[in-house]
Amino acid sequence: MEITPITVTELNQYMKNKVAEDEFLQNVYIKGEISNFKNHYTGHMYFTLKDEKCLIKCIMFKSYAERMKFMPKDGMKVVVFGTVAVFERDGVYQIYCKAMKEDGIGDLYTAYNELKEKLEKEGLFDIKYKKQIPFMPRRIGVLTSKTGAVIRDIINVSTRRNPNVYIKLLPVPVQGEGAGEKIAKAIEIMNEQDLADVIIVARGGGSLEDLWPFNEEVVARAIFNSKLPVISAVGHETDFTIADFVADLRAPTPSAAAELAVPEISKVEEMIRSYQNRYRLALKKKIEYMKLRYEKCMQSRAYKEPLQGINERQQILDIHIKSIINSANHKITVSKKDFANIITKLDTLSPLKTLARGYSITTKNEKMIKSVKELNTGDSIEIRLSDGNAKAEIL
Repeated sequence: MEITPITVTELNQYMKNKVAEDEFLQNVYIKGEISNFKNHYTGHMYFTLKDEKCLIKCIMFKSYAERMKFMPKDGMKVVVFGTVAVFERDGVYQIYCKAMKEDGIGDLYTAYNELKEKLEKEGLFDIKYKKQIPFMPRRIGVLTSKTGAVIRDIINVSTRRNPNVYIKLLPVPVQGEGAGEKIAKAIEIMNEQDLADVIIVARGGGSLEDLWPFNEEVVARAIFNSKLPVISAVGHETDFTIADFVADLRAPTPSAAAELAVPEISKVEEMIRSYQNRYRLALKKKIEYMKLRYEKCMQSRAYKEPLQGINERQQILDIHIKSIINSANHKITVSKKDFANIITKLDTLSPLKTLARGYSITTKNEKMIKSVKELNTGDSIEIRLSDGNAKAEIL
């Protein structure tokens, strides 16, 4: 007997109906950890609910999501209420969530917060340790997977902005066990061998588990100890890893990291031309200003009659000299007159004048005699007159 095959659509419809007929699956109350959370622009929420061994896809439509009192995040433990159904097009079953409540924080999220708090206290996030990204790097070191859109985006953006830039790719695993150690080792190699002017550590988006290597302490310390500046471009714009906080600069995406690392050469050339024009204009104005100053100087009296100032100052000097001489002569005349008056007074008081009027001076033993009581009979005395001396004896 020939068996007629059924189509994939028929099988999926059959499975969908079977699941829909199961009353237990119409109202499930299940707990797990959120992963790969996406808040779609339509308002629907897409995520994966997992435990230690398994996972299941979930969706919460906008009408239910609007009733939420918190925003779900990767790593958050929750309890959801909903219906299990088959998505016919893809042939997968998923939970259509109607309600959700928090059930604690996942282990990875807890470890993430603990490490973040520890490194922040040690100062690894401090802005004073952030190194300046070089303005015009010649070599860009990239640490990411050797295949995939990340490296292609970085190469395309970098070479478009500056065709002369050199991209040095050091392939590293960006997820999975042991990826953190290999990323840290690659950073050390970049520094030891001086392979780049700036390093970009990059990977695409993913769940908290996918991005976990960039939340490991070994990677954080390798970035902090790097002598070369490091740009972190891990995940999407809403994803934040420990590497983002330690890096010298965070880029929301790998493409944005390339834009931050490599300046657009056409804009640089335009800026240089602008500076050239500004300096040329400034030099022209400076020359015109100096020319005006030169012309003004040439029209000044100092250049036209250079001796005029000297002559005027010579004339002032002559006036001062004459004044000094007059003052000196006047001083000498006054002094001579005062001197003559003093001489006249001295001459009037001179003993010689007294002798000339008939007086004499009597001395005994060269001592002036002022009283007869000082004399005795037989004393020899000396008499000084105006025209000479005479000796006598007291009788």
